[in-house]
Amino acid sequence: MVLTLYHSPISPNSRRVWITLLEKELEFELVEIKLDGEQFKPEFLTISPFHHIPALVDDGFSVVESLAILDYLEAKYPTPAMLPKDAKDLAIARMVQLVTVNELLPATTTFLPQILGLPEEEPKKIEQAKQKISIVLKLFENLLNARPYFGSQNLTLADVVAGTVVIWLPEVGISLSDYPKVNAWNERLAARATWQATEATPEAMEAFKSMIVARNTQQIHT
Repeated sequence: MVLTLYHSPISPNSRRVWITLLEKELEFELVEIKLDGEQFKPEFLTISPFHHIPALVDDGFSVVESLAILDYLEAKYPTPAMLPKDAKDLAIARMVQLVTVNELLPATTTFLPQILGLPEEEPKKIEQAKQKISIVLKLFENLLNARPYFGSQNLTLADVVAGTVVIWLPEVGISLSDYPKVNAWNERLAARATWQATEATPEAMEAFKSMIVARNTQQIHT
């Protein structure tokens, strides 16, 4: 049976799974879920009951939550290995994943209105987000140490999770110049074929922007 990934091309959560499938050279079908209402259709809710993307189906078995999907892929398709075996290195990889999901991504989404040309968040929230991002980047700079990837000489799930968020930081005016190891790591990832193959197209970005603007306008008038 072929794996099926239900995703949205503008979602870093989806992209991290998409990249992992490509890095592991697995055969899979890509099904786009348009976030204008498709996620609430009954057939999708049977796969993802909380109507979230991504969702993975493998021979009738549905997996939701991107980190759980990555663990599933690593356990069932262990070649190439994308998690370190050493206890400290594994802890680094897990830390990076969880810090990205719990700290970095929420702070980064503060700048989403800026990307979409919508009214920006209040200055206090923006400053708090910048401070949080700075703390994360300092941690990442230290954790990279002298290795090209987090906890390994080879690409790990930590790099996939963090990399699909960090790559957006320059787009929102957060410079990586003060973090040379992170900057070099980010450029290393951006050069990979799997990153380039999964990059959101301008058309996808415009469609997402139009959807958010329309939703924002509807909320104003209701």
